[in-house]
Amino acid sequence: MAIIKWLLNAGPTVFLPMLLFVFALVLRIKPGRAFKTALTVGIGFIGLNLVINLLTDNLGPAAQAMVKNFHLSLTTIDVGWPAASAISYGTTLGSLAIPIGVLLNVVLLIIGLTKTLDVDLWNYWHIAFTGSLVYAATNNFALGMVTMVVHAMWIYFLADLAAPTIQKHYGLEGISFPQGASAPGFVLALPINWLLDRIPGVKNIHWTPETIQKKLGIFGDSSVMGLIIGLVIGLLARYDFTKTLNLGISTAAVLILMPRMVALLMEGLQPISEAANALVQKKFPGRNLYIGMDSALAVGQEAVLSASLILVPVSLLIAVILPGNTVLPFGDLATIPFMMAVMAAVFGGNVFRIVIGGIIDISISLLIASWAAPLLTITAKSAHFAMNGASSISILSDGGTWTTLMIVGLGKIMTWPGIIGLGLIALGLMTWLNKFHDKKAKSLD
Repeated sequence: MAIIKWLLNAGPTVFLPMLLFVFALVLRIKPGRAFKTALTVGIGFIGLNLVINLLTDNLGPAAQAMVKNFHLSLTTIDVGWPAASAISYGTTLGSLAIPIGVLLNVVLLIIGLTKTLDVDLWNYWHIAFTGSLVYAATNNFALGMVTMVVHAMWIYFLADLAAPTIQKHYGLEGISFPQGASAPGFVLALPINWLLDRIPGVKNIHWTPETIQKKLGIFGDSSVMGLIIGLVIGLLARYDFTKTLNLGISTAAVLILMPRMVALLMEGLQPISEAANALVQKKFPGRNLYIGMDSALAVGQEAVLSASLILVPVSLLIAVILPGNTVLPFGDLATIPFMMAVMAAVFGGNVFRIVIGGIIDISISLLIASWAAPLLTITAKSAHFAMNGASSISILSDGGTWTTLMIVGLGKIMTWPGIIGLGLIALGLMTWLNKFHDKKAKSLD
């Protein structure tokens, strides 16, 4: 437990390179190359975090200003994923998430029920989140632990299911996204995409950064688009001229720098991914292995960022007019690109469809986050989280996914039968995907 707490305090920029260095040595990559590879990944993550912080630090105050300007008053505050992860890992139950997740991942890999080797240990906070909420609802510690196992199984299944689409769209060979806030978006995007394909006129709308730039000239350039979107947000925040310009240029910088940081990350991951798949092919002929990573690898795509920035003011509007919503979006407004990352792959990078899908996703997320608020508030108090005067808190990302509603809802209402039933369904889906579906696809090929 002391080692796990040290790793959590060190953060992913430290322990992920350490883990990848050891993993590279196990894969028989030469020590010098293994060290360089792991260091490159660490540098890439630091660069990525710097760009994300640039977005967050500028977008957060602008969102707060918009809320004040339009006199929005909702009873539940969206504290964002950083606070939610601290709350989740801050409970006794949540501190067990990493060893439970790693052990389960190894077992499922050995028996061939997942292809995802999840090296993104930090993001096990997602299963700590649902486990802690179920514990808060039932006061049953054992049920909370089993909830984490079941949630992890669903995440691995969704990661494996979405991986081919993600790899094809983003060009991320051998990568999957076992990330609790983005993986569920794959299932949500499929029916939306199917429906949009069948609406006359709408089905022909196809906006990509390339087509937008072609039609709009310099105004379609990603940096100029970022500038314009930033200026619009600055005007809605009623910033002065200088602050509006700063926000615009910062947003433009994010759109340009994010893809370059992702490219640096992939440069480091590529040798490890290739070596891991070579080893799997040697030991288990015919099987593929995916390296499970944070969906941050996808948020740098221009279509994802452009659509997500459009969705920031739209999310605030939805929050005000949506019946039944009590959540004021704030902390997770900068997390919208992560929520859209997997959905964008289903939509083929079509900015129009990402925005439409985002409006539907955020509407659903707000209602689920409103429902989850009482349980998260109880969990935050048990983790001694500083509420700063707020009487009710929630988060837009994880607090609003359909997996949270399904797992926590059944855990709260049906307790053991509900969680065990979801576990059996996940087991059946993983067996279908990895034992039957893949064999059928190979035979068709």
